[in-house]
Amino acid sequence: MSAADRFSKVPESPTHPRPDSPRKRTFDVADLYRGPLDQASDGARVALDEKLRQAYFWMVNQAIISPYYDVEYNDGPAKRFTFGTGAGLTLPSGQSYSSFVLLPLLNLAVRRRCLLVGGPGRGKTASAVLMGLLAGYDISEIRRAIQHGQPQMTVTDLLGNPLPKDLVSADSIDDIRISWRRWLSMRVKIIDEYNRIPTRTQSALLTVMADNYAEVLDQIYECPAAAWYLTANDDAGGGTYQVIEALRDRIDVVVKAPHFSPRFLGDLLARIEAGVRPEAVVPPQIVFTPEQLDQVEAEVLDVVVPQAVRRRLEFFASQFEFCDPAASQFEYKTKDTVKLSGVAWHLVTASDTGRDRVKDIGSTSRNGLSVRSLMTILVFVKAMAWFRGQREVSLDDLRQILPFVLHDKLVPDHDSPFFDADDNGVLRIDRVGWIRRLFDLSCDEYDRLLLDVEDPVAELQAAFARGLEGVSEADARQRLVAIENQLTEWSRGGKLYGHLYDDILKLKYLHQRYTNYLAWLQWAQ
Repeated sequence: MSAADRFSKVPESPTHPRPDSPRKRTFDVADLYRGPLDQASDGARVALDEKLRQAYFWMVNQAIISPYYDVEYNDGPAKRFTFGTGAGLTLPSGQSYSSFVLLPLLNLAVRRRCLLVGGPGRGKTASAVLMGLLAGYDISEIRRAIQHGQPQMTVTDLLGNPLPKDLVSADSIDDIRISWRRWLSMRVKIIDEYNRIPTRTQSALLTVMADNYAEVLDQIYECPAAAWYLTANDDAGGGTYQVIEALRDRIDVVVKAPHFSPRFLGDLLARIEAGVRPEAVVPPQIVFTPEQLDQVEAEVLDVVVPQAVRRRLEFFASQFEFCDPAASQFEYKTKDTVKLSGVAWHLVTASDTGRDRVKDIGSTSRNGLSVRSLMTILVFVKAMAWFRGQREVSLDDLRQILPFVLHDKLVPDHDSPFFDADDNGVLRIDRVGWIRRLFDLSCDEYDRLLLDVEDPVAELQAAFARGLEGVSEADARQRLVAIENQLTEWSRGGKLYGHLYDDILKLKYLHQRYTNYLAWLQWAQ
């Protein structure tokens, strides 16, 4: 076996042995004309989730060399060991993964925006280049298309230049044609060291990332949906230029590049001696066509998020936005109200004495979760479940994905008493561990409140979701009384927490809908 063959070896299928559930298959007219040989070849065809797993294992074993299984799954009891000052090591009992390889692959599957952060020489750009190769581009095309952030980059450097002849001869600005940069048309876009791009050029980049179009001199170029890969050496997003907040907000997942373990130096030596570079030996059987990538995204979106998992996410997300001293009107008691006011954050938190700020996980952040963040979570948990060959999202999928989506979305309040309690001090530094700990605490509280057994808001919402058609005036008034009784009961509790705040707002919404319905009934009579 040649060196190239050895380094391009694809794992044997299946990479994740399990009893397969039946796949949903769409009807194709061509099926009517297929014979037995065609059907046999269909059976031998590798499923797309299996193909992506093959790509993962090739990358992690032959290309990136990332022996860090930080995305942990267990099929049974897992062994745990403690070292030093309390550092814990878990040996997962199920197939687990390296986030540095897995998350960029999932980003390719769902065509979102991934930021790779870490010191120089840790494989951030190499990982992004491999994503372009898996999408079917050749190495020279990818290298020419990489946008290298530097302080002198202008908008035209990034997007394209007006044709000189048109600048001289055009009668109006509409007659000026633009020579657009080739990278704008690609399905994989790589921005290296994006925090070295000047602020004005960042604004142009934001338009391409957020709205899929570029604009120069009123000329518009429509860009295809793409998987984005941005790199930065600074975890805080700083650099030559501070990254504008809107651009940071458009980033969907953040992945840290781990250090290279010297125990794997022999693998590097083998590459040097064989004269092999991973990007030159990508196996063709793990390269995706544009049609396959479209199908991958469709299959990912078809994965089901069970109500039990969705409720845990709702409960977790509701912890963070509420801020009791922010306003007198109930709807405005949010951290966003504080941010817009310009009042110093510590002055507001100092007056928040009604709750246990060690127990309240919402006290650990300065903001809540945006709609975009919640949508991104839903997309990536679907992708995680699909990658694992599942047709439903599990609670473990949600727990593993949350830290990478919320890494730059939740802003920690390091002055919160939570970080002074027990062993939480290290969570000021370890943001992935912080978010996972918050989710675990949220699930513990959810179980303590027995919300899977008794959830009065869910019951009232279920009754409303059945529709108002045929609901009598007596029934509507009875439901209004049920809402008011629930609010009365909660008002006797004294302390108000984030999850209860959102439940109260939901009940006010339902109360208003029934009130409007009663007004319509009386008019209709």
